[in-house]
Amino acid sequence: MTSGSGARKQPSLAQLRAFAAVAEHLHFRDAAAAIGMSQPALSGAVSALEETLGVTLVERTTRKVLLSPAGERLVVRARAVLAEVGALMEEAEAVRAPFTGMLRLGVIPTVAPYLLPTVLRLVHERYPQLDLQVHEEQTANLVEGLHSGRLDLLLLAVPLAVPGVAEIPLFDEDFVLVTPLDHPLGGGDNIPREALKELNLLLLDEGHCLRDQALEICREAGREFRGAGRGGRPATAPVTTTAAGLSTLVQLVAGGLGCTLLPRTAMDLETARGDRLRTARFADPAPSRRVGLAMRAGAARGSEYQQLAAALRESLRPLPVRVLDADA
Repeated sequence: MTSGSGARKQPSLAQLRAFAAVAEHLHFRDAAAAIGMSQPALSGAVSALEETLGVTLVERTTRKVLLSPAGERLVVRARAVLAEVGALMEEAEAVRAPFTGMLRLGVIPTVAPYLLPTVLRLVHERYPQLDLQVHEEQTANLVEGLHSGRLDLLLLAVPLAVPGVAEIPLFDEDFVLVTPLDHPLGGGDNIPREALKELNLLLLDEGHCLRDQALEICREAGREFRGAGRGGRPATAPVTTTAAGLSTLVQLVAGGLGCTLLPRTAMDLETARGDRLRTARFADPAPSRRVGLAMRAGAARGSEYQQLAAALRESLRPLPVRVLDADA
């Protein structure tokens, strides 16, 4: 169509969302589920976008879905458009009134059960007009959701050191060692980190940031791991990965299969599940993790998130954590 025969047809946001989802998942069914669209509707939206743009974006075969060279180039633009539309909606929501509308909060599984009661109580009492929606996912999925606009704010272990993401530290908390009832370290008060070198250690599955933190603590104590030894040296005391959640880990410890590390906020709840457990505290400085909020850099609601962080710090003071100053 020439410029004299009318306006050129424009892609719709639904078409762009469908295309971006297919580009991310490279699978029509998974992409449709991710954005809450039927598979036929998603396929039709991508086809309509290809017709509007006059290029093939997706190469479909019976076995897999691939982006065409044009699709590889244009998906960058599509994501940028969607991000800007999300920022527009966020800005409009922030202008209407602070702490109103929807806030999609992503939380990691090793934080959610122990901090959400405090978070939900705070929101209910102080921000009753805020529609808080909680999504529990592992760190990589949360960061992806933040970048794509699917999530607004994250509550997780920091630092992330991810470009385009701003962090608001909230508190530090120590790790404790959880042992079977008859373990010689059980009940100890000044356990040296070096004790981790020879323990039969039970950790979470791959993908949990708490697993990575625990492994790093062990490395700092001088422990090496099969496949991850320094200088090609063989690992000592290999780690047994056996659980997808902290509750299962603790039950395995109670059954005598090994020891594990728990963040202090999880200790009371998880160790109360049985009488076959003991805990031990590390000598100072104890291994610890930092938990905070993460948002998109320059988020329109950034000032709200800072206020929420300040309120959260006060609400968290009764917990066994070291609350950080705002400028930490």
